[in-house]
Amino acid sequence: MGVEENSSGTVTTDVADVADVTGTTVTAEAVVAEEVTTLAAGTVVYPIAPGYRVNVRRGPGTQYGIVRTLPYGMSVPVYCQKPGERVTGPYGTSNIWDNIANGQFVADAYVHTGSDGYIAPRCD
Repeated sequence: MGVEENSSGTVTTDVADVADVTGTTVTAEAVVAEEVTTLAAGTVVYPIAPGYRVNVRRGPGTQYGIVRTLPYGMSVPVYCQKPGERVTGPYGTSNIWDNIANGQFVADAYVHTGSDGYIAPRCD
């Protein structure tokens, strides 16, 4: 997994772009205070780690192409989960990837699901 710093000083990785959070402090209490939200249709959404813009990929690993990048403060549904590349993020190290839409995956290590294991059925 590569790490780069661009000309504006923002550090990026293959999985997520790290925000320039100069002067901002995120505490564990603030992260725990984030609530899981339920959409009208009954779909549960989970918050992305504060201060991160996470790349959405075509499959469960950084070798898959980027479909889009989630904005700061985004919450996502987790329809199913699939094992893939092991990734380290703010919520630990995991090989679980969350399917957030058809053909779109994010590393579970960047999603606050409240669990280190599977919280949704495995993807087919």
